[in-house]
Amino acid sequence: MKKILLPTDFSDNAWNAIFTAIKLYANVDCQFYLLHAYEPQTLNMLGRKNQQRLGTIYDSLSQYSKQELGKVLTYLKENHHSPRHSFETFSKSETFVEAVQEIVSVWDIDTVVMGTQGATGAKEIFMGSNTVKVLKKVKNCPVLVVPSGYNFQNLKTLVFPTDYTRTYEKFELLPITELAEHWKAQIQILHVAVEFVLNDTQKANRDILEQRLGNLNFSYSNVTFDGNVAHSVQKFVSQNNADLMAMIRYHHTFWEKVIGGPVVKKIAFHSNIPVLMLPERR
Repeated sequence: MKKILLPTDFSDNAWNAIFTAIKLYANVDCQFYLLHAYEPQTLNMLGRKNQQRLGTIYDSLSQYSKQELGKVLTYLKENHHSPRHSFETFSKSETFVEAVQEIVSVWDIDTVVMGTQGATGAKEIFMGSNTVKVLKKVKNCPVLVVPSGYNFQNLKTLVFPTDYTRTYEKFELLPITELAEHWKAQIQILHVAVEFVLNDTQKANRDILEQRLGNLNFSYSNVTFDGNVAHSVQKFVSQNNADLMAMIRYHHTFWEKVIGGPVVKKIAFHSNIPVLMLPERR
């Protein structure tokens, strides 16, 4: 059974991420964990003289969290009747990232699915304070980032950008090979480069990748590096009507050496389709 963590702040985008997860794994046996975290430690700024007020606010946050999670659970039970899916809620008085890390570890989560825009409506702020932090801290678990307003219907094409500069471990690719097999989707391996002549190391890594993908439906495409990898990838995704993108979170890639910026973050941030961040090497 697949264990999926769904962090929520009860915003529209959080709901959208929940619906995306439910549809993406519609025919998979899943235990979904709905998580809301509130941060009482930030209230310590009130000082000791306001301990009574602090306690009142804490109780209010706790009550609100459990109440809203109850509403989400009730809605899903009344409107989602798949025998393959079950739901459980967690209300945590921790920081968002601490709560996610704890649930991922204790409950052996397979995938985290979350949105890119929170209740504030400020995408930049939410990405900086929550999603990006999760991507940095939760490295051994896949994280599916769902853009605001995205309406998932089908998974026909999955884009996998790479520069072939590293090997691909089986566990790293498992999230996309499982999805591709389940949906009978095509994996489009996207090579973004200045030139497309591979050195011996890149050729060896490409051969390993082919072995990992086995009998799945996959193809190769090249996109010329034009100084903006995120733009190049997004253009390809748009032109090919891709449904999902998958990336391995590793550092010091060729792209980042060339442009001197966090390419993975830029691609995830500007993507119009869900981006599945694959786990890093243990």
